[in-house]
Amino acid sequence: MGRLPQRQRVAAYAVIIRDGRILLSRLAARVTKDELWTLPGGGIEHGEDPRDAVIREIVEETGLTATVSREARVYSMHNRRARFGKGNADYHALRIVFEGWVAADAPSPRVVEVDGSTDEAAWLPLADVLSGAVPTTSLVLEALRDHEHNRHQRVAAYAVIRRGGEVLLTRLSGKAHLPGVWTLPGGGIEHGERPAVGLAREVAEECGVACDVGALLDVHDVHLVGTAPDGRTQDYHGVHLIYAGTVGPDAVPRVVEVDGTTDAVEWVAVADVTEGRREVLDVVRHALSLAVTG
Repeated sequence: MGRLPQRQRVAAYAVIIRDGRILLSRLAARVTKDELWTLPGGGIEHGEDPRDAVIREIVEETGLTATVSREARVYSMHNRRARFGKGNADYHALRIVFEGWVAADAPSPRVVEVDGSTDEAAWLPLADVLSGAVPTTSLVLEALRDHEHNRHQRVAAYAVIRRGGEVLLTRLSGKAHLPGVWTLPGGGIEHGERPAVGLAREVAEECGVACDVGALLDVHDVHLVGTAPDGRTQDYHGVHLIYAGTVGPDAVPRVVEVDGTTDAVEWVAVADVTEGRREVLDVVRHALSLAVTG
């Protein structure tokens, strides 16, 4: 028996996970008679950048516009006697796998390409994929074994500003992780910025008032895995520096920053927070406990 022809294929794919589900494409009946799901993606055209290729393939197979990571993993599969076209070949597949994400308000996926290699796209439970309840190609499980959510650590400074039985709070806008929830005025510290200076700047942007930043009361942190505003699943660690703060007696708070993560500012009764009538982030409750007991 003579040697089989050698065939090599280079393709790009993406692992796209959101809220415990993974975006997968089902292989068409002309590819396999059995139900089989795979990562969205496909062959790289001659001269095409792999990142451009996977974004193009995701649109064709799911109808969704994705963003993909700069980094990727490469998987190699060698089948010395694979079915290829109408015959057999010594087949070598190189698969470049990126992390991908789509907008949080993206529509339901649908196949756009006509007569392609996939015939359905869907968000499927990640647990069912990992357990084998959803039949997938080997690449899916290989990629998931190595997958790590994007890690992001953010250091921010916040102020506890009280007036009698009230505390100054800001409301998170639609650009934030939990829109509609209230938090302390403050925000991220820029590179090289002194925390107290950054806090005063943030209070001015969010509340339109000058803040006299006092003593550091405590350091609070939160660690969670969730969907960021851009739709990317993120392993998030927030470190919060909590300061005492004061504003002038005649200060009238108003949001100054345009199109930011704050859409309202208000003096809120502390009792509304402690008794659960106002939805707030944990850092608010923690800060108020410091102010009361400290």
